[in-house]
Amino acid sequence: MMVLITGACGGLGRAMASECARRGFELFLTDISFEGLDSIRQGLERQFGAVVYTHVCDITDAGQTAAMFERIKGMEKKPGMLLNIAGIDHEGGFMTQPGERIADIVRLNVEATLRMTHTALDIRNKTEKFYIVNVSSLASLYPIPLKATYAASKRFLLDFSIALGQELKYENVRVMALCPGGLPTTREALHGIAAQGIWGSLTTNGLGLVAQRTISRVMAGRRVYIPGVVNRTLSILGVFAPPAMVARLLYKRWRQAQRQWLTDSL
Repeated sequence: MMVLITGACGGLGRAMASECARRGFELFLTDISFEGLDSIRQGLERQFGAVVYTHVCDITDAGQTAAMFERIKGMEKKPGMLLNIAGIDHEGGFMTQPGERIADIVRLNVEATLRMTHTALDIRNKTEKFYIVNVSSLASLYPIPLKATYAASKRFLLDFSIALGQELKYENVRVMALCPGGLPTTREALHGIAAQGIWGSLTTNGLGLVAQRTISRVMAGRRVYIPGVVNRTLSILGVFAPPAMVARLLYKRWRQAQRQWLTDSL
């Protein structure tokens, strides 16, 4: 099976690529960094003997994405799994950032994911099972002040994944939403985890284990995967507590954490 991975140069993308290569899958990796993709390709070929194709693409650009899929359509083997890893967040309150910066979150997390998913489904081999993982977040379960756009974009991916999975259940398609807590993917992410103190540590997930269990769970037909016992326990809050109360509690938490986060990042 070939696996198409977006955001392949990020920490989670790399972990997913390594896990898929370890399982013997072929890979088609895309990101905006040629150097990053080339480094990953060489590493996976050397470590696992994997077959790896790479394509530099800004998936928020419809033209670039179409060109990438034209290349894929010309290949003998089509992807049997799509991992929509690429995503973005910008720290700071809604009105502390330029409007375009806020819109970037929606363009990548929502619009680009929809475009990738629709096109990949359109070109898939319809006689075989097709698997999709959309990276949502633990943040999707709550209305989060100071992360309002990000949390809402991830909520979209969660609901979209569950609905699409049901819609295409009888067409050999399995869709799963991955909802991790903190992930140690970048220096900024590590600052954010540290700024949250004990809660940051408790809700953080290891990349390798998340990658391993994500692939196993989507292939087993799971609809949602929330890594970590603490995170699964916290998810109950989003089900039973009134949203306004949750928003108040999270505002107090994130106001303090974000001040520390932004200070540490300077």
